[in-house]
Amino acid sequence: MSKTVLLIAHTPSANTLALATAAMDSVASHDTGDVGMRCLSPFDVSAKDVSDAAAVIIGTTENIGYMAGATKDMFDRCYNDWLDSTAAKPVAIYIRAGLDGTATKTALTSICGGLKWRLIAAPLIVRGSWQDTFCDQVSELCLSVVLGIDSGIY
Repeated sequence: MSKTVLLIAHTPSANTLALATAAMDSVASHDTGDVGMRCLSPFDVSAKDVSDAAAVIIGTTENIGYMAGATKDMFDRCYNDWLDSTAAKPVAIYIRAGLDGTATKTALTSICGGLKWRLIAAPLIVRGSWQDTFCDQVSELCLSVVLGIDSGIY
């Protein structure tokens, strides 16, 4: 694979792990040309990981009305290194929210705007009680990003 889409997935539960696993499996089962997808926990992401990626997908939970602390930690550690050097980076977001997800969406889109990243899809919020269709929605988002990178759309 000559290009990589980086899935940054916070997976503290079986359900959130299922989202990331379904996305990785979906990409692996399709012809994605020379583009692959790599998955890292936000705790394991370095500034270089995002700089090297052709696109980024951020998957987080909403905790107490805000993005997961793990996701915030990643931005706290890497934000300054990404300023200017990653401008126009294609990015997509999915949020696993028990209730609303709006505050997390607002925070993440604001951070991405500050970094001058390009939001290439509307943020996906899978909210409420768990539904197996959440895996399908996240898989579709991730596969579309990978295929978009392969086809040169992003």
